[in-house]
Amino acid sequence: MSNRETADDHDVVDILVADHREVETLLVELETRQGTPEHRRRLADVVIAELVRHSVAEEAYVYPIARKALPDGDEIADREIAEHADAERTMKEWESVDPSDPRFDEFLAHLADTIRHHVREEENELFPRLRAATAREELIDAADRVLTVKRIGPTRPHPSTPDLPPANRLLAPGIGLVDRIRDALSGRPSSVDELREKQQH
Repeated sequence: MSNRETADDHDVVDILVADHREVETLLVELETRQGTPEHRRRLADVVIAELVRHSVAEEAYVYPIARKALPDGDEIADREIAEHADAERTMKEWESVDPSDPRFDEFLAHLADTIRHHVREEENELFPRLRAATAREELIDAADRVLTVKRIGPTRPHPSTPDLPPANRLLAPGIGLVDRIRDALSGRPSSVDELREKQQH
């Protein structure tokens, strides 16, 4: 997911759709089952980190807008959060499975199905409705907030942490700091850029 410093004239939907495309590219690469087991594990770790950051950002800043702007916003947000929770439980189990274990590809298949369903729902239903019901300035402001929380938020799944504001907004930076320290100490890549850098060495 892009490490752009600012959203510029992009709104939050632009940012999130770009995230979706990047994760899809990573999932397809994993599904080809090419590369060493070590590379596949690193690729899975990046998928997990990207999805965690994306989910935390949506829960903190996008779903609250949906709740406010759409008549059925609470129902939509609750459904999307439940899908995030399912994906996070899968990622928590997947993060410790070796690629040589048959369960690795089972978890991948379940996660990919969950994520693709979630993306279709958001891009076909939620995002167009958000743009129609929300002032562009608010969506641009949300893009800046989303990019900020993605820089400082968690990179590992934490299924038991709160997924609603204000608790999630307050806890994300601290959890993110701990995750980034763990990533640095273990050499775990948490972005596409880090993954590509490791491939070159």
